Amino acid sequence: MMSLTEVSDRFEYLQTLVTEFQDTDSEEAKEQVLANLANFAYDPKNIEHLRELQVTDLFLDMLTEENENFVEFGMGGLCNLSMDPECRDVILQGGGISLVTNCLSKRREETVLSAITTLMNLTTPASRSQITEPGILQCMLRFSLAESPRLRNLAAVFLQDCCSEEQVRQAEQQMQGQQAAVGIPLPKD
Repeated sequence: MMSLTEVSDRFEYLQTLVTEFQDTDSEEAKEQVLANLANFAYDPKNIEHLRELQVTDLFLDMLTEENENFVEFGMGGLCNLSMDPECRDVILQGGGISLVTNCLSKRREETVLSAITTLMNLTTPASRSQITEPGILQCMLRFSLAESPRLRNLAAVFLQDCCSEEQVRQAEQQMQGQQAAVGIPLPKD
């Protein structure tokens, strides 16, 4: 059990990080803060504070940035927060599925891996049809053929855990109908 002082100190520290992110003009400082916040999102003890500080929305905002580090850390933070049901709901209500899906086409493998994991964490009975739409399934089928074992294995888990065999079969048939490999490119290793 943490003491009230520890809880208060933790909240104040996280609040300082969020404020620093908002106040600084330095890209490098923002990257450092985002990386720290994404790491803190990994610890369940911080989730309530991060929710209160609306860090989920901050991470969502990062997914449309030009700076690839912002996108990678934002996606990593969302991946960590998406395991929490309340954070998951915030992500879903904030248009998170399309923002996360757009990250599947990023060049950085870490960003793509976090995006796939986040989509799995966002899968609920209500969101499943959106997360397993044909474009995403075809993307996962391409990833399941990737050279990277991490990408290949995670895509296979997504297809197995989030999709029906029928959905996968239909996506495979649709892909065979497309002669050119259109859609989302594989990330560079």
